[in-house]
Parts: sequence; C-alpha cells; structure tokens
Amino acid sequence: MLDDNLKSQLQTYLQKVTQPFEIVASLDDGDKSKELFKLLEQIAGLSDKITLRSDGRDVRTPSFALNRPGEDTGLVFAGIPMGHEFTSLVLALLQVGGHPPKVSDEVIEQIKSLDGELNFETYYSLSCQNCPDVVQALNLMAVLNPNVRHVAIDGALFQDEVERREVMSVPSIYLNGEPFDQGRMSLEQILAKVDTGAARREAAKLNEKQAYEVLMVGGGPAGAAAAIYAARKGIRTGVATERFGGQVLDTMAIENFISVSETNGPKLAAALEEHVKQYEVDIMPLQRAVKLVPSTQPGGEHEVVFESGASLKSRSLILATGARWREMGVPGEEEYRNKGVAYCPHCDGPLFKGKRVAVIGGGNSGVEAAIDLAGLVEHVTLIEFMDELRADAVLQKKLASLPNVDVIKGARTTEVNGDGKRVNGLTYEDRSSGELRRLELEGIFVQIGLVPNTEWLTDSSIELSPRGEIVVDDHGMTSVPGIFAAGDVTTVPYKQIVIAMGEGSKAALGAFDYLIRL
Repeated sequence: MLDDNLKSQLQTYLQKVTQPFEIVASLDDGDKSKELFKLLEQIAGLSDKITLRSDGRDVRTPSFALNRPGEDTGLVFAGIPMGHEFTSLVLALLQVGGHPPKVSDEVIEQIKSLDGELNFETYYSLSCQNCPDVVQALNLMAVLNPNVRHVAIDGALFQDEVERREVMSVPSIYLNGEPFDQGRMSLEQILAKVDTGAARREAAKLNEKQAYEVLMVGGGPAGAAAAIYAARKGIRTGVATERFGGQVLDTMAIENFISVSETNGPKLAAALEEHVKQYEVDIMPLQRAVKLVPSTQPGGEHEVVFESGASLKSRSLILATGARWREMGVPGEEEYRNKGVAYCPHCDGPLFKGKRVAVIGGGNSGVEAAIDLAGLVEHVTLIEFMDELRADAVLQKKLASLPNVDVIKGARTTEVNGDGKRVNGLTYEDRSSGELRRLELEGIFVQIGLVPNTEWLTDSSIELSPRGEIVVDDHGMTSVPGIFAAGDVTTVPYKQIVIAMGEGSKAALGAFDYLIRL
C-alpha cells in the first residue's frame, strides 16, 4: 500500500507521537479487508507506540478505530483512507497519539465544552477535495471531547448504505442519525452550528473592534493578496470572509499558477492563509456581508454589516467577494440539488459509479467534467446551448475519443425530472426544431460559468455592470471613493487565480494611495 518514500515520510511524522495507542480493525474475508490490514500493518510497524488488533466488532467492514489504551476515542475510519483522505489519517494518528493540533486554545476550549452526545457520520469519496476539511474537523472534535464520536465512511465502498440513505453528494454529514449538512465545512463552521451561542458571542466581539484603515471583504486569492500588500504598508488591516480561500477551495487541479507546475485548490488556499498570517492581519471567518453603508463624508469610515449581526468600519474597503457556480434556473434544479443535481464532478462523481449522467456546459469546465466522469460512470451526455463547443481543442479531441460520451449541441435544458426523491431524467429543447426531448439518467452536473457575489450591493451606491459585476477603474477603485474591489467579482476580464491576485495587490496599493492623500 505504501511505497518506500511514503513510509519514510510517515515514519518521520510518527516520531511526533508522544503516547501509545492502538488500531482496532474490523475485517471480513474480502479483498478490501486484506488490503486495509496490509496498510495498517505497515503503519503499526513504523512506531513502537502503535499496536494493531484485528478483533474489532464494528458493523462496517473493513473499518478501524484509533483508541488510546482503556478508552474508546470515538474516531473510526470505515474504508481505506487513501487519496485525499490519507492526510486525514496521518493527522488522526498524530492527534490520538498526543501531538497537539494546530488550532487556537480558544477553539480547543470550545470543543471541550460541548455538551450532549454528538455522534457524527461523514460520507466521503477518495477523489473529493472538499471532504478532508470535514473529516479532519470532526476527527479532532472526537479526540478532544469524549462526548463526540465520528465515523468517516468511504461512500464508494459502502454503496448499499449510500443507496439506503440516498446520499448523492459528498461530504454528507449525519448527526445522531439525522442529516446535519452537506458540502465543505470548516471546523469553525461546524462548531458554530452545534454551539448555538458561538455566532452571537463572535458578533459581539466584532462589534467592539476599532475601525480599520483597510478592510478586505472576502478571503479568496484577491482578498489574500490585498491583505498582504496592505499589511506590508504598516496599516491596520482586517479580512472578513465566509471561508478563507473562497472558490479556490472547490478547485481540483491547478496547472497554470505561474512558478508552480501543479497544485490543488485546498493546498493553495492553506498556503494563502499561512502567508497572510505571517503579517499583522485580523482574520475574521464565518462572516457573510449583507449590507454596505458608504461614508457620507470624504475620508470618513465605511461600514459593512454581516449576517451574524456584526458590523465593521474602515476608512477604506476592498470588496473581494468572488463568484459562485451559475445555476441553470430551470424547474426541478433546486428541488433535486444534492439529490442528483451536482456542481462538483470531482467530489460527487464516485457516487454515480455505473450510472448515466449529463454534464451541462461545453466550455473547458464542462468538457473536463465529462472526461473525468467518463472514467467512473456508465455513460455521459454533454449538453451545450450553442451550436459548437467552446472548450479548448485539445479537450474536445480527448472528449471525442471516449466511447461512452455523447455530445448534444444547440440544446437548452428546460427541466430537471425526478420521482420526488432523486433525479431520474432531464428535459431539453432542440433549439433548431423547438422539439422537447427527454433523457433518462440519474445525475446532472452543472458547469455553465460563474455569477458574481454582489446581491448585497444592489441597494448601495456601488456601480454594477449589467452582469452584476463591480465596475472598477485602473486602480481598482469603485464608483465610491475609498471603496475598491478586486477579483472575480469585478468587471476585470478573465477570471483566473493569478489575475485575481494581481488585482488584489493593485487594489491594496490603490487603497494605500487613497489613504495617504486624504
């Protein structure tokens, strides 16, 4: 399971283990159980503080628990946590073995103070880049609080369970047997949901903060770059964001980030946050902006109001709220979201193994999704509104070589069909004839571009383009003096990570220039 290089790296990590623990495996006679036991034998052989038992009685096989001697830690992996989840396994080994987690003392105390039995189950897929954040957060909660239990379940390996619970999107989280949430969640987001007073306490703390000289609203590549450039000028800098990294967290492969030949979204987002934290920047997560109150006086303080009830003031602002996946806006889409309608083929694709799916959109994202899914599912139908695909020629050539992919051009999706519980088809209009046709399928992956996150600005005096993007000048300034914008939320063409970073840096320099001229 582990090559020599990976074993050497893991052995180095396991030197940080300070207290003994045991791996308790629950196995059957299947090949996957044999594969898991081989992996666990290799891990146990790398540290004298780890013992391995194979007499577990968990109902899910193969699975294994990580327990300290004489106690049930409440941390279980059902499946073989390789792929994106290998990091989750390594962190779990270290944390159960006594290595301190990289979270604040405040967060640790918040976890330890949670009351009541909290039994979490998370369904993940090994190709999901969004799942490790959830798995790692819940694992840590189980390690720190004896009232918390977490089982991380490979959905592709436990298909019967996935079908019974109608899990059609990962990560899918259950709490005490009931659906809790879906999609990427940070540790702070999970805590805010189970600790009902957390949001109120945090809002009260934010309301007491002094005004900033520059405040970034949004923590994606544009907001992160702006924060670094602003902090380096020695001015009071803050970042208020729903989640640090923004849409980059949902990006799988990144191969055009200059000087880095290949990386992925979560890895890049973590590096961005680590870089920002090297400076005196006040980062405020879980803050969704809902209202902007521009200053009525030249050089005065602008105010941003957040969904949590908090509000922050600053002499200058940089709006970097980014964009989100565009929806089709047809009947049935909202009803069957996460019940067959999906927006992340890397995350949810494995759940549709052996099934028929459609991809909506013939740009690069759509064609790449169709290519990826073709290796997992029975059949892919790509539907493009225009008469020709818009993807790069090399991608179109690859798509055409796949035997289980059909392409329908000049088609407008009109409805998502389902049986009340899940998707069972799609209706589209042939744009040349006007004829309505139906496809029988089990999944629909929507890849039709982006929508700027500017709804909260419609009642402000910020000028927006007809597409809802923030209009900016050559310095990143909006129509309101002292308020700048950067990244995918603006009218700047070409929505790319490197461009967003450049625009964020430029906006920060523009904001500093504005401040010193007041």
